[in-house]
Amino acid sequence: MAPGVAKTGPAVAAKLDALNTHFMLRSYVVGYDVSLADYLAWGALKGNPMFMQQVKSGKGGAARQDLIRWFQYMTLLPAMQQASQAYLDARSATKVKAKDQGSFDINLQDAEMGKVVTRFPPEPSGYLHIGHAKAALMNDYFARQYQGKLIVRFDDTNPSKEKSEFEESIKEDLAMLNIRADEITHTSSHFETLYQYALQIIKDGNAYVDMTPMEQMREERGAGIASKYRDATVEENLALFEEMKQGTETGLKCALRAKIDMQALNKALRDPVIYRCNLTPHHVTGTTWKMYPTYDFAVPIVDALEGVTHALRTVEYRDRNPQYQWFLDTLKLRQVHIWDYSRLNFVYTLLSKRKLTWFVENGHVTGWDDARFPTVRGVLRRGMTVEALRQYILMQGASQREMLLEWDKIWSLNKKIIDPVAPRHTALASQHLVPVTLTAPVPFAIQSIPKHKKNPDVGSKLLVLSDQLAVEQADATAFDIDEEVTFMDWGNAYIRSVERDAQGLVTAITAELHLDGDFKKTKKKVTWLSTKRADDVTHEIVPVKLIDYDYLITKKKLEEEDAFEDFVTPQTFFETLAVADCNVRTLKKGDIIQFERKGYYIVDRAYDAAFPQTPVECILIPDGRQASLESKAVAAAAKASPAQASPS
Repeated sequence: MAPGVAKTGPAVAAKLDALNTHFMLRSYVVGYDVSLADYLAWGALKGNPMFMQQVKSGKGGAARQDLIRWFQYMTLLPAMQQASQAYLDARSATKVKAKDQGSFDINLQDAEMGKVVTRFPPEPSGYLHIGHAKAALMNDYFARQYQGKLIVRFDDTNPSKEKSEFEESIKEDLAMLNIRADEITHTSSHFETLYQYALQIIKDGNAYVDMTPMEQMREERGAGIASKYRDATVEENLALFEEMKQGTETGLKCALRAKIDMQALNKALRDPVIYRCNLTPHHVTGTTWKMYPTYDFAVPIVDALEGVTHALRTVEYRDRNPQYQWFLDTLKLRQVHIWDYSRLNFVYTLLSKRKLTWFVENGHVTGWDDARFPTVRGVLRRGMTVEALRQYILMQGASQREMLLEWDKIWSLNKKIIDPVAPRHTALASQHLVPVTLTAPVPFAIQSIPKHKKNPDVGSKLLVLSDQLAVEQADATAFDIDEEVTFMDWGNAYIRSVERDAQGLVTAITAELHLDGDFKKTKKKVTWLSTKRADDVTHEIVPVKLIDYDYLITKKKLEEEDAFEDFVTPQTFFETLAVADCNVRTLKKGDIIQFERKGYYIVDRAYDAAFPQTPVECILIPDGRQASLESKAVAAAAKASPAQASPS
C-alpha cells in the first residue's frame, strides 16, 4: 500500500496513517525481506512533499513513527542511496542544461505593434561571427514580432579598417541567416549631421578639443585627472576643431572630447573621445572628411535620427548606457529605449576580431571562412545548418545572464535537423584496407537501394555487388574464423579464413555468403565496398579525404591576464584518406551526408571528373556527443600525463 496520485490533503494523510499502522508489526511491505514492493513504496514516499516535509522537520508525530522508521531504514540501504544520488544528479543536470535557455518575454518598454524599429549596426571591417549572428537575429526577431522594421546600418566610422568588400560579405552572411533588412543605411550618410551636432555640443560648452598625447590621456582618464584643455573657451575649441576638420598638422594632434564627469565612478563618463582625425580615404566618402565621429558619439544620434525605438546591445556596453543617454539628453534628441542581453560565449572559442585576425595572418587557419573559425561562414562550412543556428540563438532568448556555453546543445540540435534527411553512404579508411574474396563467384551487379532507410523521400542510390570486396582493418582484426557477420545493405556471410602478416595485421580474408542468415542474430554489422573493376567508371569506388579539427585554443575560458598565444593548439587539422561508394561522385559542395559508422560529414570539395584521383574532401560534423566535442589536445595531454590537470 502506498500513497496515490495526490500529493497532499486528507486522502494522502489517511494513506500515510494506514501505512504507519501496517509497519507497527512488520519490517517490510510484504514477506520477510526487502522486495520490489518496498522499493516502490519508498519511491512514492520520496516523491511526496507532504511526507518528506514531516521527515525533515521531525514533526511526523507519534502516529507515524513506525512509517518514518521504515523509511529511514530503507534510505540507508546502498541501493536506495544510489537511487537518491542518481535522482539528485538528474535534477542537477536538468538545471544545468536549462541554464543556457532563455525567453524573449522581456516586455520591451513602450513597444507598440507596428511601431517598433530595431537596428543591427555591424562595422564593415570583417566577417560576421556567431556573436554578431545573435545580435542580428535578436533585432530581426523583435522587429518581426512587433510587425515593425529592421535597419541594418553599417557603422563605417573607421576608414583604417573598413572596406566595401566587407559590406558585401556581411550582406551575404545575413542572407545566409535568412535575415532581411527593411532598410540598409550607413553612418557615413550622417557625417554632415554629426558634424553639426559636434559644433552644437562645443558651442553649448559640453565638449572641448584636447591636445593631450593619447597615452597620457588614457592614464589621466583612468586616474580621474582632468585635462588641462578642459576649460578652454568655446572660440579656442571651435578653432582647433576646424584644424581637425582640415586635417592640419595641429589638427592631427587633437581629439574632441565630451565634457561629462571626470570624477564619475563609471569611467565611460570620464570625458570620452567623440571625434578623432584619420587621413585614410573612406571607402564611401573618399577624402571629404579628415576626422570621424567615434562609435559612442554616432550611435545614439543616428539611432534617434533613423527612428530606432529600441537599441538592443550586449551587456559589455552596459557601462556606456549612461553615456548613450547623456548624448540624447544633451543634444535634446528623441529618446531610444536600451535593452541589454548576454553575449554568446562558447568554450575554447575566441570572438575577438583582433585575435581572429592573428590566426589568419599567422597561417593557423586558411581564412575567415575556415571551418575552425566561429564566423558564420566558418560554422556553416563545418556543417552547422542555418536552421540549427537560428533555433539555438532564439532558444537563448533575451537573457542578460552571462554564461560560458558548451557546444554540445547546438550541435545536438543540428544533428536532429540533419539526421532525418542526410543520405547514408559508405567510406573505408584506406590504410591497411583488407581485401575480402567470396568463396563462390558473384556476378558483378548493380542494385538500387534507399539512401535513407527511414526516409524514402531522400531518394535511392547504387549498391555495387561483386565477389571482390574490402573491409576496414579494425573490422577484419575482430573477425573470428567461421563467425557469421552482416555485410550491411547486402546480407550475412561466414568468415572462412583470415591471413595476417608478421605484425599481426590482417592481409586477406575469404568469406562465404549466407544471404538467408538473420542479421538480427549477428553481433558484427560491417561496412564494405566492392573493389572489382567496373566497365563503367562511375560504378567504381571514389577516393575521399575525411577531415576533422580541434579547437584553436587549449583553454576553455581565457582570463583577461592570459596571453591567448600561450594557449594555441599545436595541431588542429586531421585527415584520413579513405575510399567511398560510387554515389559520392555525384555529391555537390555543401551536401550533408552520413558515412555509416563514422558520422555526419559535409562535402567541402566535390568530385572533379577532370581530376579523378583528387580526393573528395569531407569535413566531420560534430554530433553533440562528448567524444566529438572534447579538446583533442587537452585529452592527449591528460592521457600522456594523467596527474597533470588540464587548463580550464
